[in-house]
Amino acid sequence: MPSHPRSHSPYPLCTKYVGDSNRRTCTQKARWRPSIAQCALLFAILAIARIARADTVTLDNGDRLTGTIVKSDGKELVLMADKAGSVADKTGSITVPWSAVRQITSTAPLYAVTSQGTTVGGAVTTEGTDLVVTPSSGAPQRIPLANVTTLRSQSQETLYERSLHPSVLENWQIDSSLGFALARGNSKTTNLAVGFNAVRATMHDKLSAYMDSIYASSGLVVAPGVTAGVTANDIRGGAMYQHDVFARAFVYGSGDFEYNELQFLNLRSIWGAGAGYHVIKQMDTTLDLFAGANYTKETYSTGIRRNLAALTIGDLFRHQIGKNTSINETLDVYPELSHLGEYRLALDISLATKIKTWLGWQSTVSDRYISDPILGTVSNDLIFSTGLNFTFSH
Repeated sequence: MPSHPRSHSPYPLCTKYVGDSNRRTCTQKARWRPSIAQCALLFAILAIARIARADTVTLDNGDRLTGTIVKSDGKELVLMADKAGSVADKTGSITVPWSAVRQITSTAPLYAVTSQGTTVGGAVTTEGTDLVVTPSSGAPQRIPLANVTTLRSQSQETLYERSLHPSVLENWQIDSSLGFALARGNSKTTNLAVGFNAVRATMHDKLSAYMDSIYASSGLVVAPGVTAGVTANDIRGGAMYQHDVFARAFVYGSGDFEYNELQFLNLRSIWGAGAGYHVIKQMDTTLDLFAGANYTKETYSTGIRRNLAALTIGDLFRHQIGKNTSINETLDVYPELSHLGEYRLALDISLATKIKTWLGWQSTVSDRYISDPILGTVSNDLIFSTGLNFTFSH
């Protein structure tokens, strides 16, 4: 009696045969099923390949970190860890002091910027106190670690190159604030304060815009049958464009506008131009001084029209206080040429503290002073507002 055909079949997992009982042929090949040993071997190969592709950073204390190097600004190095451990934040990134880095090895290209401003890209290793960059073509280049001011991954380099020539809709940092108060009962008051700031900065120019508004009304009875009504209604806004002509010198053009109901001001428009200098230009602090000339046109609801020529002297200041708080200050002084001895002043100061990446608390002081106000109005108008701050980037 012939043995069972499956025992002699060249396809042990064959499920369909043709022919008689003495001679059968398999017509369907079985699927390949890897063994446990084959699975383990495949997993080991993939793990080795992953480790081979990982960047390695060795610190002074002997700690060895693996992952993907993202960037360094010469003060800190950011590494995206393979697995977010206890030393990594929620995104899996690890930040270490650049001064503590002893060795670096990368298989993916990194771009190193020297203190002289030269950029070298390629695979990176370290030899002693030197960073050795091996480009895809050409001889390796040695750079002392102390002279490396910036280190960027391929993705960071792409973003940097795009930042040099962004479209008009890119690189915007937008901050807006909102404050509201309402009282009803024995008191009937309404207060609304709105603020807006937008900045688009590139390597060689900066465009900034702002708007501040406050509205307040009161139901306080000031005479029989007469209430106080609107007690504040002021809207201020403007924009300024700066373009660097040298490393620290720039030219600018600006436009500022204001409406103030209680000052009987329908519109004040100030068009200015001039030049300035970047006195401080650091990551956490900037200070610009500028001077120029301006033309001012004012129209009042009383029928008064004024056209003024004036000089412009001012500054722009920004400082980062810690990681979550920043202060911004803008001052413009306008000595009039049309009426010597008269002047106008515009001061804006804002303090913003982050609560979350997109949410914060902001307080703003906005002051406008005119040495020669129209009859029936005072010289100074001050706005203080505080409320939630919303931040958006594009």
